[in-house]
Amino acid sequence: MQYSKLKVSSAATGKLRALQQRIGLTPNLLCRYALLASLESGPIGNAPAPDEDGQEFNAYTLTGEQTQMLLAAVAFVESGNGGKAPSAVRMLELMRAHIHRGVGTLAVRLKSPADLFRTTP
Repeated sequence: MQYSKLKVSSAATGKLRALQQRIGLTPNLLCRYALLASLESGPIGNAPAPDEDGQEFNAYTLTGEQTQMLLAAVAFVESGNGGKAPSAVRMLELMRAHIHRGVGTLAVRLKSPADLFRTTP
């Protein structure tokens, strides 16, 4: 599966700006951490997708060379143990939802750059 652009929610965009000032990482890198943090928390399930009123990222900027690996991780977490993989459209909704949830998690957990390394296993 490929995608060219992805827009995050307006709430996530605001939190990404605050995190960028606090931590010093660019929003695309923070989104990668957020995606992984959310995937660690389990599936989103049937929760509605967040709005698309926030920052827009090009695919290469957002996920870079790890695009296929990160999409496979989303499919694995969301399909459960042997379940059916989500459709391509749903995969992008789920990726936005995981980034949205993960940014919220990081906004609470990360108070300094050192916290980023403490939360990484």
